[in-house]
Amino acid sequence: MLKYTQSTILLIALALQSEAFTVPHPQRTGSFTANTLHTSTSLYNVPPMPTDGDSADIKDASDREGPPQSFFQLQINCARAAELAIRDGYKLLEVEFPPLPAQMLEMDDVSAYNVAEANLNLAVDFAKSFAAKPPQGDDVEVKMPRSVAILFPDEAEANIIVEKSGGNFNPSRGVTISSLRPGDPNDKRLFKPEQTFLSLFRKGSGGLVKPIEGVEMYVIVVASAQELPDVEELHTLAPDAIIVFYNLKLDVLRGDIGAPAFPSKDFQDRFLSLVKPVYYLRTRQYSRSTASPPYMVAFQGCLFRSYPGQFQTLLDTGTGDYRRVVGADMRPPLGTFKEQLTQALQTEGVIEQEGKVLDFLRTGYKTTTWWEDEREDASDEWRT
Repeated sequence: MLKYTQSTILLIALALQSEAFTVPHPQRTGSFTANTLHTSTSLYNVPPMPTDGDSADIKDASDREGPPQSFFQLQINCARAAELAIRDGYKLLEVEFPPLPAQMLEMDDVSAYNVAEANLNLAVDFAKSFAAKPPQGDDVEVKMPRSVAILFPDEAEANIIVEKSGGNFNPSRGVTISSLRPGDPNDKRLFKPEQTFLSLFRKGSGGLVKPIEGVEMYVIVVASAQELPDVEELHTLAPDAIIVFYNLKLDVLRGDIGAPAFPSKDFQDRFLSLVKPVYYLRTRQYSRSTASPPYMVAFQGCLFRSYPGQFQTLLDTGTGDYRRVVGADMRPPLGTFKEQLTQALQTEGVIEQEGKVLDFLRTGYKTTTWWEDEREDASDEWRT
């Protein structure tokens, strides 16, 4: 029965692949369609330029690039964005997007292991795009990494997910799968407490985190907030290597920082604020009550960025397409993103203007989280 369920999930994923980034539209009386909104986007949703083009033209095209329509297009675009960031000298990169079609993520029988397996397969394809690059001459100012390691938080988790996805720790030439805390091959213990509990009781990994010889890029997958300090330790040990935070939902993990048994808030200032979002696509759904029929309006949008382009606030038009609302070089806080979507709907007459008092009662005094505020010791890389 388990094998049948997994096969069914994979078949559905293939069938829905072209709709990977659409958000399921809830049934509601207050829905709106493309006929309601002005959807002219003739100047936007342009395809990305090659990486060897003029820097000003690449920036202009990236500012107007739209979300991908398939995972194939996404893999090309996010590898391109990462390559452009590496050329500009960045070592800590964030790649973030939904790893499965939105319809699948809503299914009850999709487990965390299904999501982790999907992330591994996508990370392997991402790594292959760099490992397959031809050798570069000495005249190249910044060489692209050609030896890539995909790292799980610990050895046990790596073994489980790799076994589910086919059992190959070397899926392609130049690509290997390992863990942040690789175990001793001569250690035959089934349970290794140092792999799980050491970070809760002492600072650092106790020497368990070690760079892999010859690896030029690390792709970190399925790590939690408690395991992120191991990534910082890896960066300290291998400062010249590229580290990609791959679909870790860092904006969610940052919310755990500062809680008991989690890294302290200065971890955001010291390390996570240095991570550059090079390819970022996060969808959000909201609803708003109104004083007149239909009394409830549901709307949705996404925050999208492809380096070196702007952070674009995109409104779902109700047909699976997005309309650009605004673009900015600085990443907007989540509260600001929601307000930008709301103002766009108010301008179109979908949502009524309520006045400053009611708007304040809806949003409250503070609309940002602590890590979105200006912090004296934090870098602005995470928001630019």
